[in-house]
Amino acid sequence: MAKPAQGAKYRGSIHDFPGFDPSQDAEALYTAMKGFGSDKEAILELITSRSNRQRQEICQSYKSLYGKDLIADLNELDMLDIREIFRTKYEKSLYSMIKNDTSGDYKKALLKLCGGDDDAAGQFFPEAAQVAYQMWELSAVARVELKGTVRPVDNFNPDADAKALRKAMKGLGTDEDTIIDIITHRSNAQRQQIRQTFKSHFGRDLMADLKSEISGDLARLILGLMMPPAHYDAKQLKKAMEGAGTDEKALIEILATRTNAEIRAICEAYKEDYHKSLEDALSSDTSGHFKRILISLAMGNREEGGEDRDQAREDAQEIADTPSGDKTSLETRFMTILCTRSYPHLRRVFQEFVKMTNYDVEHTIKKEMSGDVRDAFVAIVQSVKNKPLFFADKLYKSMKGAGTDEKTLTRIMVSRSEIDLLNIRREFIEKYDKSLHQAIEGDTSGDFLKALLAICGGED
Repeated sequence: MAKPAQGAKYRGSIHDFPGFDPSQDAEALYTAMKGFGSDKEAILELITSRSNRQRQEICQSYKSLYGKDLIADLNELDMLDIREIFRTKYEKSLYSMIKNDTSGDYKKALLKLCGGDDDAAGQFFPEAAQVAYQMWELSAVARVELKGTVRPVDNFNPDADAKALRKAMKGLGTDEDTIIDIITHRSNAQRQQIRQTFKSHFGRDLMADLKSEISGDLARLILGLMMPPAHYDAKQLKKAMEGAGTDEKALIEILATRTNAEIRAICEAYKEDYHKSLEDALSSDTSGHFKRILISLAMGNREEGGEDRDQAREDAQEIADTPSGDKTSLETRFMTILCTRSYPHLRRVFQEFVKMTNYDVEHTIKKEMSGDVRDAFVAIVQSVKNKPLFFADKLYKSMKGAGTDEKTLTRIMVSRSEIDLLNIRREFIEKYDKSLHQAIEGDTSGDFLKALLAICGGED
């Protein structure tokens, strides 16, 4: 097999390789991978020079000849070495090539095998670090308009809505369609007006009536939409700390992503609803560095100014200089910076960190830390990088696999519906090649499905 010259350019849109013989290529791959070492350049040549159709034929021939899965065998290789060779030769990441020139399940398998995009922040090579630095430069000046999918309805009539809801719940049956249509198409402020009007007209508590008429996942979704946002978040935090176990992921998701104003409102709502401070509740239910991180976030005292370049360099140096293996010191230094600095300032810190170390800060956290502390710091970093993408990933994971995590799905759909759910939808389809609407349709059913799709707001 001919090997590409050093510094060659990968052109993309690969055409069929002339004189293609899938059996011969399958044998060449097998030879390149067997024994004590592997000929990574030969493997790379085959991956990059055959068309998508031809690669799939090679997979089939490999299976026929050796009774083995080619993707599984490739997974045994040191993919970082192959990625580095590719980037050196073609000045482009292997991940980008796979994403642009393959399709279907084969594409998904190869992207998973590749493990990362060296054109993006978070990888290991100097070239990728320079690209990452430039990405943070763009991120520092970008202004993304956040949009929810639920907005105040025009010509709002709380009297008519209250009467329609009463009619939907009166008598023997329950008209779930009317309940879903009204509740999901009104803003939270409008829902509070409906709640007050309902009580004035009928002397009844709308929340109590809804609880008696609907149940299960639909009830949790509709009742969640009816609660003021701060009280809803306070309730989710309370539920995360109830019972024998603690839902650390829910605690992290809420406290790591809310603004100072939202955090302060949550603290007030928690005290009002449960007669105990959120700080005391967190102290009782968590421990160690994780407890300290959550309490720091729950203060709602994150700086709100812009970036300070000199301070950003100092902050980046502070975490970069921590000796490897000194876990306690590293966690303390990260907490001091990640839990207190403003988002614009943290973007600059992350950029400077890449410049100093050739590593993305998220990679360092994942490498050096573990457990809930790691998860909390990663959530903060991902939220600073791209909060809608953070939630898109959460939604995807809630519907991935055999079961559905209805709690997470409901919590995010309710809490982000008026803030950035439209942005989340865009990030979802960009990353997963399917719309949030399609994912919900494929993973839920009945009235719960109808309500979720109404909140989702449309197909992309």
